[in-house]
Amino acid sequence: MGDKYNPQVIEKKWQEKWEADGLYRSTIDHSKEKYYAMTMYPYPSGDLHMGHWYAMAPSDARARWLRMKGYNVLFPMGFDSFGLPAENAAIKRNIHPNEWTYANIKRMRSQLRSMGAMFDWERECITSDPRYYKWSQWFFLKLYDMGLAYKKMSPVDFCPTCNTTLAREQVWGEDRHCERCGTPVIKKDLEQWFFKITAYVEELLDFSKMNWPERVQSMQTNWIGRSEGAEVIFKTEQSHELPIFTTRPDTLWGATFMVLAPEHPLVQELTTDEQRAEVEAYVAQAARQTEIDRMALDKEKTGVFIGAYAINPVNNQRIPIWIADYVLMTYGTGAIMAVPCGDERDFEFAQKYGLPIPVVVAPPNWDGQPFEEAYTGPGVMFNSGHFTGYATIGKYRLDEWTDELAVEYNLPGPAALTPETEGRTAVTRWLEEKGIGKFAVTYRLRDWLISRQRYWGCPIPMITCPTCGIVPVPYADLPVLLPEDVQFMPTGESPLKFHEGFRQVKCPQCGSEEAERETDTMDTFMCSSWYQYSYMDPHWKNGQQLSRDDLPFDPVEGDYWLPVDQYTGGIEHATMHLLYTRFFTKAMRDMGLVKFGEPMKALFNQGIILGEDREKMSKSRGNVIAPDDLVREYGADTVRGYLMFGFRWEQGGPWDSNGILGVERFLERVWDLVLTSPVQKTSDEPAADALRNLCRRQHQAIRRITQDYEKFSFNTMVAGLMEYTNALIAARSENTSIVHSNAWTEAIQTLVLLMAPSFPHIAEELWQRIGQPYSVHQQSWPTWDEALAREDVIEIAVQVNGKVRDKIEIPVDIEAGEAKAQARAAEGVRRYVEGKKVVKEIYVPGRLVNIVTASK
Repeated sequence: MGDKYNPQVIEKKWQEKWEADGLYRSTIDHSKEKYYAMTMYPYPSGDLHMGHWYAMAPSDARARWLRMKGYNVLFPMGFDSFGLPAENAAIKRNIHPNEWTYANIKRMRSQLRSMGAMFDWERECITSDPRYYKWSQWFFLKLYDMGLAYKKMSPVDFCPTCNTTLAREQVWGEDRHCERCGTPVIKKDLEQWFFKITAYVEELLDFSKMNWPERVQSMQTNWIGRSEGAEVIFKTEQSHELPIFTTRPDTLWGATFMVLAPEHPLVQELTTDEQRAEVEAYVAQAARQTEIDRMALDKEKTGVFIGAYAINPVNNQRIPIWIADYVLMTYGTGAIMAVPCGDERDFEFAQKYGLPIPVVVAPPNWDGQPFEEAYTGPGVMFNSGHFTGYATIGKYRLDEWTDELAVEYNLPGPAALTPETEGRTAVTRWLEEKGIGKFAVTYRLRDWLISRQRYWGCPIPMITCPTCGIVPVPYADLPVLLPEDVQFMPTGESPLKFHEGFRQVKCPQCGSEEAERETDTMDTFMCSSWYQYSYMDPHWKNGQQLSRDDLPFDPVEGDYWLPVDQYTGGIEHATMHLLYTRFFTKAMRDMGLVKFGEPMKALFNQGIILGEDREKMSKSRGNVIAPDDLVREYGADTVRGYLMFGFRWEQGGPWDSNGILGVERFLERVWDLVLTSPVQKTSDEPAADALRNLCRRQHQAIRRITQDYEKFSFNTMVAGLMEYTNALIAARSENTSIVHSNAWTEAIQTLVLLMAPSFPHIAEELWQRIGQPYSVHQQSWPTWDEALAREDVIEIAVQVNGKVRDKIEIPVDIEAGEAKAQARAAEGVRRYVEGKKVVKEIYVPGRLVNIVTASK
């Protein structure tokens, strides 16, 4: 027996050697196929938590496996280091955000190194580093040059006591109060910067060039919210136009009232004096709610009549105009026609306020009675002028209408419906002919608001001049640096607003001394939208003066490594970061920076590790499991192994302190197995069957573990390593002479190689101890021979009339007739077939024999 497995000693030793040797430095090598693997970088909060480990360790294992497979793998790491927590820390601890951030980065970098991951640290990016954010500013200017960055008024959450805007996480409670002073939060309009992500909206709906999870595609599709319908012009009695969008123009005759968003610009003008006080109170109340609260399906519908009326253009009926908080200015036109018979929300509203509910679309067998609830499906048009009697397929397009749907709704099939005879499309054409509407497509997606009224973020490189208006900072003047000598207000107001040296600037166009620098900073998602490109040597032009024709990364590196082949991270980023980085890549393509339109070819989302109480880990619950403590006690390889073995990676689950002990014992068994096995052959020869079985187990293990890596099935991969280890221990126990064979030596070497991606430290140590050349991580991944992996004998089920009655072992290459004969002779089968007529015998190779007997 050799010395005891001591992970604390061997892990530190190998981490230092790997770093000193630059083992994981990734460089261009055209003789190998590249593979750019990337996992989401962390925010430097101060400590790596278990969620970081759960995302990164399996990603690292797969990157290592690909490297051993012969790919030239890039696996970089960085820090998403701008953000509100650092600013809050500055106020709370009286420490500068820069100092707090970089102290955290230093600590987390050390923690990441303790994981033993193959990160290429020479490519590290830190988004708050001026060498990084000068390129974020360069991108802003490029987007501005392309017409994709613009400024407009937009509402923000605002605390009137602190006199500052608030981030979403600073608004607390159902009453929406300021976290600092408790004052009720209001909405306030400010001029803010936007990126025109909607310019790429149709491209963002195309996922054909990427292998992303269906769930992410569905979430992004729903977030973008493409709808086809018609834009129809209603007019007020004062002749103001009120354009609305509807997906159901076939229901226009059922519009009995209109609803405006409380923020609609015409509300103030159209409200009568009698209704003004009630309307203004409702507007103020709505302004304090979030859009999510206002759109909640279970929220009671409320509204106020403003005293004005509109004219329905299809029948010239006078209909009242209301305001209601469930209509938003940020979606559509901020005005809707309300058709209570065909919309559940409108039906509830009409019932509450006693508004008429005429039926205009109903099932073909409608009995003529008033609706008790809204009907939203396909049907027949009623009370709709000359369109009465038309079949309408509702939410379906003509190319989606099938014979099955026609039968379900008792309507004509696709052969009988044309744009002229189907209600929705026929009405749309009629609206266009009359000049009161047109076919339209609308989207729920809105342009990306990137302004943040914060200090600790990337400064927006724009200037406002009283003479020239908005002027971009010249490229040569980048980066616009954050001033370090700032005073943080207890209210949370951005110190940039009060820093004269930063705010006051000379206009780069006319030279005016009265120009002012933009004091908003960028959304941190801006920095993460392009960070995968910064790993292409982010500092290669460090210190050089920039121009609009420069590049934010080395084009030679980019041509070789880009795009990202595999991205891993949480699904919570589906509709923000993962959507923004797609937009950014498409814009970069149009800038001529890249030749592709999608940032990552493939995406895999891991799940979440919960506390042992099955709740999300949090300090307040006292259920946090600290990775550092576990590494000190068990070693990084054990922690890595348990995170892969204990859960299906895409699902996650609750932590189990006993589970990690099983992985610890497994590594100790591997250690003892490898180091108590002689590596030199002796004159003793083991039995041929034992060698054949050993070889079979070896090749089966290679096959299984390789396939598990391909599928991100880390739990079954570790299980496969455990089974292979147990098989070797059993083989040694059953035939001690086998350890002196070349086959045993090869089997042990294979075990260490298979261990290497997931358990890098112990594998490196064992590889050295069995006399193999450094490093195990530079060795080729073993391959399997299907013929050698095939079993000689397999177990199959024997059924009688479809019910399993016994199981038998048969040779793999058995003839069908012999398999059936052995099945009939099985002890558990005989009593079910004796004296009965066998009608049929079915043999499914490798699986079963089914004997069918005649019924009595």
